[in-house]
Amino acid sequence: MADDEQDSKLFTLSAAERARRELEPTLAEAVELNGKLSDLGDTLGEVAHRIALMGGITIPHEKLALVRTEHDRVAEAIRDAIEKIQSIGCVVKDLEKGLVDFPARMNNQDVYLCWRLGEPRIRFWHRQDEGFANRKPIDPSDAGSPDPVQ
Repeated sequence: MADDEQDSKLFTLSAAERARRELEPTLAEAVELNGKLSDLGDTLGEVAHRIALMGGITIPHEKLALVRTEHDRVAEAIRDAIEKIQSIGCVVKDLEKGLVDFPARMNNQDVYLCWRLGEPRIRFWHRQDEGFANRKPIDPSDAGSPDPVQ
């Protein structure tokens, strides 16, 4: 990626907040779909496990085909949601937890503004070589407030 392209993807806090409000419904749907995908994957895995254990069991082909079709549809919807979020310039860090980072620059350092689905606003940041566990409050008054979505 060219430097000027990278610079165009840097967020100010106010721009990140606007993007957060725009992407929040998409992220919420992707998180929900991710849970459904996991359940569908478990169902497919259970059938495969039963086949491996029992050998010649009768396979409910029609039901299995429906589950596989739904699995593929949900996986595609998740890919679409992630692409939509990334097209805004954000980085999806953890779909199970609903973590999204917004590339930014603070004190001449490339950082991520860090937000988790359910938080009312972007309140934290971390260096790009760090993760969620190392996030720090943007506003010192947030330092003592408990993280509402533990």
